[in-house]
Amino acid sequence: MAQRIEADSSDHSDQWRETLQSGHSIRSLKLMRRVMRVLPGPPRCKVCNNPFGGVGGGICRWVGFRPSRKNPRICSICCEDLPLGGAEVETAILFCDVRGSTELAERLGPTLYAHLLNRFYGIATDTLISRDGTVDKLIGDEVMAFFVPGFAGPDFKRKAVDAGRALMLALGFDGHSEPLLPVGIGIDVGTAYVGNVGGAQLVDFTALGDPVNVAARLQAEARSGEILVSETAFAEVAADYPGCRVRRIRLRGKGEEIGVYSLPLH
Repeated sequence: MAQRIEADSSDHSDQWRETLQSGHSIRSLKLMRRVMRVLPGPPRCKVCNNPFGGVGGGICRWVGFRPSRKNPRICSICCEDLPLGGAEVETAILFCDVRGSTELAERLGPTLYAHLLNRFYGIATDTLISRDGTVDKLIGDEVMAFFVPGFAGPDFKRKAVDAGRALMLALGFDGHSEPLLPVGIGIDVGTAYVGNVGGAQLVDFTALGDPVNVAARLQAEARSGEILVSETAFAEVAADYPGCRVRRIRLRGKGEEIGVYSLPLH
């Protein structure tokens, strides 16, 4: 059974790896990209040039090319409509979570709390998507996003860190206003399995693996208004934050302490 699962999940791994690491290759999509470029209707899919607007966008939607649910800058054909499976690629993971949500929900009541969370979700998704993040999940009071080079470009690690900072500022941690909600953010970079996982009835385009767990643990350690960035992720932006000093913390489930940085907002 294990051998069958391994074989099934690897059938399309080359296609997935090509997409996630560098977008679809110029060789395999050269003709398609040329055709799509002729059709009017920007903005376009960052991978295949499929137009989302105008007459061209209407034609493409009719044949199944529509914006992805998780990253509207990518079309679904280049994202969640790819075959079941995935590939291991270097990925930046970001978690943002509301602090003290249980007490907040009790104090506000379900309707007001839901309205507040919807504002949080809207700000988070707009901020993350504008920086080429893929919004993986909205889980209760938490948002998870990942950044891969095929969608976000070669500077995907920097974009993840910049997105975390931009999200904090957008939520009101700018020193000039009252924050919308008390939130903490965790960011890590590492090799994750990214792709479509699940079965025939339910498939999810997601990222799995150690960097997902580490980013989630970092988020849990962060204070309200704090962005905790792992050493691996911080290396990409270290020159921008010369005053930052590493500290060692032990995360739940990890055998050794890891180095983290608290990213300044001002």
